[in-house]
Amino acid sequence: MLKINVIGAGLAGSECALYLANRGYTVNLYDMKGEKLSPAHHSKNFAEIVCSNSLKSDDDTTASGVFKRELTLLGSTLLNTAYKVRVPAGQALAVDREAFSDIITNEIKKNKNIKIHTEEIDYFEENAITIVATGPLTTDKMCYALKNKIGEDFLYFYDAASPIISVESIDMTKAFFASRYDKGDADYLNCAMDKNEYLTFYNELINAKTIELHDFEKNNVFESCMPIEIMAKRGEDAIRFGPLKPVGIKNPHSQNRPYAVVQLRKENNNGTMFNMVGFQTNLTFGEQKRVFSLIPGLENAEFLRYGVMHTNHYINFPKALDRYSRLKVDNNIYIAGQLSGVEGYVESIASGLYCAINVIRQIENKPLISFSADTIIGGLYNYLVNANITNFQPINANFGILNPINERDKTKRNSMYRDRALAEINKVLIQIKE
Repeated sequence: MLKINVIGAGLAGSECALYLANRGYTVNLYDMKGEKLSPAHHSKNFAEIVCSNSLKSDDDTTASGVFKRELTLLGSTLLNTAYKVRVPAGQALAVDREAFSDIITNEIKKNKNIKIHTEEIDYFEENAITIVATGPLTTDKMCYALKNKIGEDFLYFYDAASPIISVESIDMTKAFFASRYDKGDADYLNCAMDKNEYLTFYNELINAKTIELHDFEKNNVFESCMPIEIMAKRGEDAIRFGPLKPVGIKNPHSQNRPYAVVQLRKENNNGTMFNMVGFQTNLTFGEQKRVFSLIPGLENAEFLRYGVMHTNHYINFPKALDRYSRLKVDNNIYIAGQLSGVEGYVESIASGLYCAINVIRQIENKPLISFSADTIIGGLYNYLVNANITNFQPINANFGILNPINERDKTKRNSMYRDRALAEINKVLIQIKE
């Protein structure tokens, strides 16, 4: 039997390795943590969550919620763990990121079928099936190895992480708890602004100093990870109708509806740390302190982590990969996670699971599994396979990637999407178990 090598122990690699190992397959898991860390990583643990701690909505009438139901049925270890360490976040599934990584790391270390190798890999072993899950911060050495295989350069974009603030430093005579957009429980900490406060903040934000980017990198910002200052420069109301939208929120301190509102979400179960929702940024650390302290309630904010930006690599999926996420030039090499062009935590977990399912099928000489676009996971890969080769962009889970349902009522239509998707997943499960 061919060896199985998983390179990278992030979300996709950890999911892939655990799925295979829990089904009796020996996995060699390679990760450079212990020797060195990428610019975005801080912990030596596996499955580290480096940006927001939210895995998006858990409402099963949203695409994100349906996606989670699909992966739960398919046996995702990481998603099951996320539910065990969730923190209050209204309808969103947010996690205590340290507890999450601790559990996954321990699961991997105690699994007798996983052999951990602490080293950086820059080659592909012959007579082995390899799953490359090195993430958006893939090292130069692995990038070079992949370029030699694929015969073309990577695409790239920029990603950004939001600041984290100590809750003790937030002025609760100005901040208050409420739900997000009047949905769910009052799990979000809100900092309300009147018009004058907003305009002062806005003008300082768009004129603040940022970390200089190279010329060839300046036009490659992925929409869903848009830095707050870049979004703000699109117009005075751009962020007020985006992450600072005051829908459904009333300031209990003034009884007025805010002109704009900054929301913060719990970072851990203890509620000692909160992250600024939608505040990914490329401002210098000094400017983050100065400008974000203009927000009412954050005048004396203690920043436990400043926002950061970093290069993200991804492969041109429709040009380089087949529908099973294997290199077209070598079907023993799978690409999983954000490197394959999926964007998001749950999407990365799903890609690791998808690759693992088909690695087993390949080893057992069975037809590989291809999910239909009646499911979120199938719609995701249908998009990737058929995307525009000359202008390929990463994709999140959404209902727009599904086979359409002719129902005008949105609520009914979304419920129909859910029911159809889960019925289709159950059919595929029968095929997987055969």
